[in-house]
Amino acid sequence: MSAPRVLIVASEGMPFVKTGGLADVVGALPKALKEAGVDAAVMMPKHSKIRREHQDELETVATTTFHLGWREKYLGIQTMEAGGIPYYFIDNEDYFSGAVYLGGDTENEQYLYFCKAVCEALSLIDFSPDILHLNDWHTGMIPLLVRTQYAERFEKNVRLLFTIHNIQFQGMMGFEVMKDMLNIPDFYNTPEFAEAGGCANMMKAALVFSDKISTVSPGYAHEIMNAYFGLGMEGILSARRHDVVGILNGIDTEEFDPGADPAILGHFTAANLTNKRLCKRALRDEFDLDIRLTTPIIGMVTRLTSQKGLDLVRYALEELLQEDVAFILLGSGDAAYQDFFHYIAAKYPARTGVYIGYDEVLAHRVYAGCDFLLMPSRFEPCGLSQMIAQRYGTLPIVRKTGGLVDTVEPYNKFTGEGTGFSFGTFNAHDMMAAVRLALSVYRDKAALRKLRKNAMLSDNSFKRSAEQYKALYKSMR
Repeated sequence: MSAPRVLIVASEGMPFVKTGGLADVVGALPKALKEAGVDAAVMMPKHSKIRREHQDELETVATTTFHLGWREKYLGIQTMEAGGIPYYFIDNEDYFSGAVYLGGDTENEQYLYFCKAVCEALSLIDFSPDILHLNDWHTGMIPLLVRTQYAERFEKNVRLLFTIHNIQFQGMMGFEVMKDMLNIPDFYNTPEFAEAGGCANMMKAALVFSDKISTVSPGYAHEIMNAYFGLGMEGILSARRHDVVGILNGIDTEEFDPGADPAILGHFTAANLTNKRLCKRALRDEFDLDIRLTTPIIGMVTRLTSQKGLDLVRYALEELLQEDVAFILLGSGDAAYQDFFHYIAAKYPARTGVYIGYDEVLAHRVYAGCDFLLMPSRFEPCGLSQMIAQRYGTLPIVRKTGGLVDTVEPYNKFTGEGTGFSFGTFNAHDMMAAVRLALSVYRDKAALRKLRKNAMLSDNSFKRSAEQYKALYKSMR
């Protein structure tokens, strides 16, 4: 059987626009699929935030209009090729000239438009997919539309794969909004179809109408079958458990390569870690830390939300800073957490570096220069930071949840094996025990060197994931 033609549909993707880990996946997976022999393309919105050098390369495929309920809306389709992958962009300045995610009811309308625009665009592009690989709630109404309003438009029965990247965000709204904009009949406003918890739910619709469902790690696929992690979707997921598969995300190993990364001061490999020390010195100086080079640095590159376990950090960080350790944070998010880290930076300026915001190049330097990366997540569908950190010989300290279980092998003091450190209970004292174990290993240079080598040699590429997706695609045809 020949490899299927797959159109990956998402709200964002590298190298064009990024707000989070979804963009990294959409950037790396198509390249890995191509290497695995899958004919893959990508469709996403033409956000105004797309980097200027890419906007200048776009060519117009088609322009038209369609009805979004009673509204007549413009649809432009533009295309370009990057890394041998065709990209198609949905152009409409009413929806995509501002933030990638507009928030609230405006964001709901933004991506209801996108879902219908994708369905309209499929017959206008020169790529005829066997499979639509849809990502997160922003694409959630496409399966319902494809199976109902657009069923007769497709020459063949395109198959639908929906990937859950984070079930916390589901695209909920009053059914009247969905009905008004997409002409969805009242028949679908039931728990059997698109209703959940009294609301119309875009993710629920996707879980009902897609042929297969995937998540971004085996651990998360198991967790979301229960109510704590499933957040109202556990019923439909349990009912369809034989259609649910967990495929671990990977990272772009060309972008995150300590042996060639242009963002870092010195290059190093698992066989020769010498220049990691140069990266640490440069990071120390960049944040103006008054510490010895032998002082361990613990870093975080994260969104500042409760999901990321920041309540544990807020409880324990001042206690940790009483020890010979430094702490660096790169991230932004909830104001309460930002205020806390500003307070920490002001109170402990010699041993704390805080950058509120996101800087892709600085993130590379943090990964390369730190000794440990802290990820005490309340839940974590997959997580990329722990895999990137391992690539740079920076040992992750994680909570045992979701993809963190699948990607971090806990240190075994008897055998010396492992790629990081972990703890189970969502508790600050347990987190601190894991941190202190990591610091004790830091003082054992032979053990530290072995763990760093183990981490750097871990296969966190998308190669294995691409082969699993390829097998899943073939099983759907």
